Amino acid sequence: MKILILGGSGFVGGHLARRLSQDGHKLTIATRYAPGCRHLGVVPGVTIRQFDPYDSEELARQMDGHDAAINLVGILNERIAGGGKGFRRAHVELVETLINTCVRTGTRRFIHMSALNAGQGESQYLKTRGEAENMVDEVFRQGTLDTTVMRPSTIFGPDDSFLNRFASLLKIAPVLPLARPRARFAPVYVGDVVEAFARVLERRESFGKTHELCGGEEWALIDLVRWLRDQLGLKRAVVGLPDALGRMQGLAFDIVPGKPFSSDNYKSLLLDSVCAENAFGELGIEPWAMSDLAPTWLGDRTRQQRYQRYRRQARRDKE
Repeated sequence: MKILILGGSGFVGGHLARRLSQDGHKLTIATRYAPGCRHLGVVPGVTIRQFDPYDSEELARQMDGHDAAINLVGILNERIAGGGKGFRRAHVELVETLINTCVRTGTRRFIHMSALNAGQGESQYLKTRGEAENMVDEVFRQGTLDTTVMRPSTIFGPDDSFLNRFASLLKIAPVLPLARPRARFAPVYVGDVVEAFARVLERRESFGKTHELCGGEEWALIDLVRWLRDQLGLKRAVVGLPDALGRMQGLAFDIVPGKPFSSDNYKSLLLDSVCAENAFGELGIEPWAMSDLAPTWLGDRTRQQRYQRYRRQARRDKE
């Protein structure tokens, strides 16, 4: 198949491109910044195209001749608190443009990556995810596109923004306060997620379906972060905050550059990110448990850090 991937330059996109390439698919990676995905240029069958996906005419030109489109675009926070405008642009307006372009160009297969709890709760992230899902479901009911919605829990991997973000915070903070410390997650390995995408691509039984994807174990947030701390060999206090302070933490971080946390993230954490019905079994995939897999690279990182410390100590001893 010839497949166009939006969001292909991101964390999941890179893994997905390599996985679909193994099956012999021809892939077009759509990006607004081609140098950011140069590493994918060496993947067999991959073509990188730089353009603005919000430009419907250019998107149609790039989409023409493709058999399928996969949308991976998503943001966890708005750059500036804008009452949901940033979320709406990325999660709703872009999906609407992409759906219309698929219809216009005759690209029938459409796979959309959403998130657990889409359409539920108070957060703009989840509300706009839900609006997008409604549009995707509607075009399937109309018989216009063959759609599938993928809803993963928090995705982890060596190059993720989940474990790595907490690892960065643990390295600089002697005490790490956590909002919603008992919020539950079922972290899912990126390799399992892209395997699911590969399997549903031509699977007619997945047309019109929403597949929830969760890893092999569930964690309370505070237990997960303490486990990560121990894996990294750090001596840090990880402290759960009561809801009132957690809400204040989110408001305070709304104005911090890079937004390691936000008030909208806090609202998302009011709902547990766990599956009602995990689709991996239906797809014939046994998902990894984070505690079984992540130490294979977290341990390497810890040993490398120790090696560097030993080298620095040896230099000081010589001096």
